[in-house]
Amino acid sequence: MTQLPILIIGGAGKTGARVNTLLRGRGLTTRPVSRSTEIPFDWNQPETWPSALEGISAAYITYQPDLAVEGAAEAVAALAGLAREKNLERLVLLSGRGEPGAQRAEEVLQAADVPWTVVRASWFNQNFSEGYLLESVLAGEVALPAGAVAEPFVDANDIAEVVTAALTDPRHAGRLYEVTGPRALTFAEAVAEISHAAGRSIHYRRISSEEFASGLRQAGLTEDLVSLLDELFTVVLDGRNSAVTYGVEEALDRAPRDFSDYARGAAANGAWRI
Repeated sequence: MTQLPILIIGGAGKTGARVNTLLRGRGLTTRPVSRSTEIPFDWNQPETWPSALEGISAAYITYQPDLAVEGAAEAVAALAGLAREKNLERLVLLSGRGEPGAQRAEEVLQAADVPWTVVRASWFNQNFSEGYLLESVLAGEVALPAGAVAEPFVDANDIAEVVTAALTDPRHAGRLYEVTGPRALTFAEAVAEISHAAGRSIHYRRISSEEFASGLRQAGLTEDLVSLLDELFTVVLDGRNSAVTYGVEEALDRAPRDFSDYARGAAANGAWRI
């Protein structure tokens, strides 16, 4: 690859910020972008895309709010077409496990005639410490419409390392890595591990999808986001993603981080200190 900058769409996100740190640690130049950066990138404003892609060698693509939403695949197709016009050497897409919309986005990326890698993931460990579940954990109760279905939560650091490898090593071109943690836990089991690591009482309570949606509306979320989160918990979280996969091992030749290690590390770093 050339020494031109690597574009990171969503450069301040959970994985984007980590990818940025890893790439810079290797001495590579990056261009992390979002709606508020000096060179802006806004998925809803395609006129911002050409400047963001100007003079770069490769791109890490994360889509907001989620590839499951209407129009996401079309946006990825348009961006990939622009990347082809600008002669990018590689595209790496963060995709979603078990989401038909995400798989459509993968297909249009693969058809764009630019070397590609897909990293397919689902629930991040860091949702409990850096994302929308943090407030609930700090309050001592996580209430979600998720029952006994297990999920092999994946660590955002593992995702970032796989993405970094894909952006810097041509051996990963044309590969789809489905990444998970090494074991599946229910949300109740995950919260119990967090409670143990944090050294204080944190409970899990299952609620109805109606109560969940009502709470999201009261928190000020738009109807589009309410519908998206409700679908992720009531449709996608139906067991389709419960199986452990081996994308981390395939890409990095090592096992993924375990949830208990994540919980101990987050607790030691004060993530759940009140």
